[in-house]
Amino acid sequence: MSKRRKKLADKYTTQNEVKLIRGGKDYFVALLQLIDNARETIHFQTYIYTEDETGRMVTDALKKAVKNKVEVYLMADGYASQDLSASFVAELKSAGIHFRFFEPVFKSSNFYFGRRMHYKVVVADATHALVGGVNIANKYNDMPGKPAWLDFALHVTGEVSMDLCIQCRKTWKGYQGSDKIAACRNKLIDTEILSTNVCEVRMRCNDWVWKKNDISRTYFEMLNNATSQITILCSYFLPGKKVRRQMELAVKKGVNIRIIAAGPSDVMLSKYAERWLYDWLLRLGIELYEYQRNVLHAKIAVCDNKWMTIGSYNINNISAYASMELNFDVRNAAFATNACEKLEEIIANDCIRITHEDLLKTTNIFKQFVRWLSYQFIRVMFYIFTFYFKQKS
Repeated sequence: MSKRRKKLADKYTTQNEVKLIRGGKDYFVALLQLIDNARETIHFQTYIYTEDETGRMVTDALKKAVKNKVEVYLMADGYASQDLSASFVAELKSAGIHFRFFEPVFKSSNFYFGRRMHYKVVVADATHALVGGVNIANKYNDMPGKPAWLDFALHVTGEVSMDLCIQCRKTWKGYQGSDKIAACRNKLIDTEILSTNVCEVRMRCNDWVWKKNDISRTYFEMLNNATSQITILCSYFLPGKKVRRQMELAVKKGVNIRIIAAGPSDVMLSKYAERWLYDWLLRLGIELYEYQRNVLHAKIAVCDNKWMTIGSYNINNISAYASMELNFDVRNAAFATNACEKLEEIIANDCIRITHEDLLKTTNIFKQFVRWLSYQFIRVMFYIFTFYFKQKS
């Protein structure tokens, strides 16, 4: 990336209102309201979209929007959402929803094994947006007797929504061809933001095919510039060598790093591999917690109670070097402090702390071998998933 492009990518927009929304019912209430209030366009891009009760509920809202003359563009990842039936896709299209798979498995003309669209974003009228880790499926929603997986999203009203709209358009048309979909024009550009609670927000993308690594640079920026504390809530926490090196340097500077990792996990292989790193984390002096209530799926980091990042990016090499990821960074001390307080509540109420003594009590040679083997297997898989990077000029 040229210095000029890098400078533009690092620039914050200034006129934005933001709200941190917990996954589950709160998220889907906000999502349905955003869809219902749209007047011109909705761009909806997600990794997982299902035909279950939650998927049907969102689909019904999108159909209603089309009836209200809103142009709806829905894109789902071709691997993670491949179970969508042909009849359901036909139903979407017959309702007037513009639907497309991102890189359908075995049908894509530019198939890169590890490059999946991992976004979870919605933007309406280039003005209101939701960005986070929440997919469209029952497990991300509060269902009777089954609370949602732990997740968060950022609701934004303001000028950064136009940047997101433009990014969605580029993804929709594969960065190629003429732009025939509805244009992005933020209706708040010509007006003042409604409240005094204005936040600086920037959009960050990772996509190594197009040489974008904004989110990785956000985390390096945090680790390089932090002066007191970084709190990270992250599923599938498997930092690569570069991130681990920056963590070591941050701790040596006196930065207190707290990691909230998954306890129960939907990918046990990844969990075993994470636990192989626990000894290193604890020897480094990092505070380590495991979330216990259910599956942790959120991806948030807060730095010095001054700024934060949130979105689809996990701290591992799949997010860093393979999949397409999208985060929002927010620079506002009051908002970052509030977000950190929510993470502290999760630590206090829903986590157990992992100490070196606890780790020794629950570890034996067999468990360590399984964890080491899982970690080595994951490393090999990371290499396979990122092979496309060497093939793209």
